[in-house]
Amino acid sequence: MQVLYFLIGLTLWAACAGIPEPDARDVEALYRAARLAYEKKEDMQAQKWLEIIRTQYPASQYADDALFLLAELRFRREEYIMAAFLYQQLRQAYPQSVYAREALYKIGLSYIALSPPYDRDQEYTHKALQALMEFRYLYPADSLLPEVERQVRRMRNKLAQREYSVAYLYRKLRSPEAALIYYDTVLQQYTDTDFVELAWVGKIEVLVELGRWYEAQQAVDTYRRLFPDGTQRKVVETLAAALTHGRGVPP
Repeated sequence: MQVLYFLIGLTLWAACAGIPEPDARDVEALYRAARLAYEKKEDMQAQKWLEIIRTQYPASQYADDALFLLAELRFRREEYIMAAFLYQQLRQAYPQSVYAREALYKIGLSYIALSPPYDRDQEYTHKALQALMEFRYLYPADSLLPEVERQVRRMRNKLAQREYSVAYLYRKLRSPEAALIYYDTVLQQYTDTDFVELAWVGKIEVLVELGRWYEAQQAVDTYRRLFPDGTQRKVVETLAAALTHGRGVPP
């Protein structure tokens, strides 16, 4: 048992011994030690050495490597605001870096991680979209593009859902004119989302409620053209029948 305790203690001591302190004057040694610490998830040590490279050796051959790894460390620790800042700093300071492409993608992922539910402030959702759409523009044939497109659609759906939910809220508050503004926002700015069909139905209902028969009929015609097999077709046809008979919304 004493031998067993000794071996366990020796193992723990070796684990705690960590990585030897590199010579701060040797940027290559600093980066190698930081890389090893990162891989062993000794984050505090890795961060310390990477910060030395970042601040004291910004023109060295390891500068962009260190900055990207520092951003990756923050991303892994779910410190997404700082991660996005460091990824962006890399893109600005070293635009020709081999990491520039991935850094832009990771900016988008950082802000996606910060993006709240649709009924909250959507600042980070907009920032995520900005990064993802810039990636799409700069790297139109990249292997990551399908995933970027999926994330763009997901973020745009969230923004459309927010506008649609505000329209619904205004209808509950008996303010159809305000609801119409938000339905139109969905129809004008988020035509590629899952909320377009619902927004058309909502707009038709509001126009009927307001007695704006001609506009309602135009909206019905547009809906029929855009959604010949739409999931809301029965609702729209009921509204259209009411318009035809000049009775407004059926009881």
